Amino acid sequence: MGLRKIGENRYRGEIGLYFEDFKVGDYFEHRPGRTITETDNIQFSLMTMNYHPMHCDVAYASKSEFGQLLVNSGLTLAIVLGMTVPEVSGKAVANLGWKEIRLTAPVFVGDTIYAESEVLEVRESRSRPGQGIVTVRTIGKKADGTEFMSFIRSALIQKRSHSIEESAGY
Repeated sequence: MGLRKIGENRYRGEIGLYFEDFKVGDYFEHRPGRTITETDNIQFSLMTMNYHPMHCDVAYASKSEFGQLLVNSGLTLAIVLGMTVPEVSGKAVANLGWKEIRLTAPVFVGDTIYAESEVLEVRESRSRPGQGIVTVRTIGKKADGTEFMSFIRSALIQKRSHSIEESAGY
C-alpha cells in the first residue's frame, strides 16, 4: 500500500496504481505470502458447497496418490487473486476477465503461497477516456519455488486525472 501526502506531516494510505503507472514488462512480487490452514480449506470448501472428500475427509485423502488433503483450487485462486489487488487492481473500475487459468501443482495444508505478476499489455480504453486496460500474467508459487497456478487477467484501471479519490476528495 502506498501513501499520499495530504497535508503537513499527514499521509493517507492508498491501494493500487493508476493506469499511467503500468509499463509492459514490469514485474510485481506480491507480499505478504499466505500459509494455508486446514480451517481455511474446509471452511472455503463447505461454504462453496464443494464437498469433494479430497478437500475435507482426511481418511479418504490419505488413500489418494497425494496421501493428504488437497487445498481447494478455488481457494488458492481467490487468495492469489487477492494478493494482486494492492498493486494490480486497487484502482480498478472493473475486472474484465480471466483466461488461461492453469493448475500446475497441488497445494497442501501448511503450504505458504506467494504471487507475482508481469504486465503484458497496457492500452487506452476506446470507449472510456478516463480509463485504460491493463493485462497481467499472474503466477502462484509455493515458498519452495514450485509454480502451482497461473492465469491472465485484464482490468479497467482509472487514470490519475479521472480518479475517484481525487474527484471525491477521498
